[in-house]
Amino acid sequence: MKENIHPRYFRTKLTCACGESFEIGSTRENLKVEICSKCHPFFTGKQKFVDTGGRVERFKRKYGLE
Repeated sequence: MKENIHPRYFRTKLTCACGESFEIGSTRENLKVEICSKCHPFFTGKQKFVDTGGRVERFKRKYGLE
């Protein structure tokens, strides 16, 4: 391998918005994420609904489908 072309690799602490934190390897020192495997619906089996501000209702109103 060539010298001085590869990024530095750190043992870093990853922190999720849910409060979970764990150590990973990364080229960045401290990472903060919004969702991790502890709180992601795919892994937990719990469905989270996010209100998108009435997009469906606005679509129905726009095209007279109500």
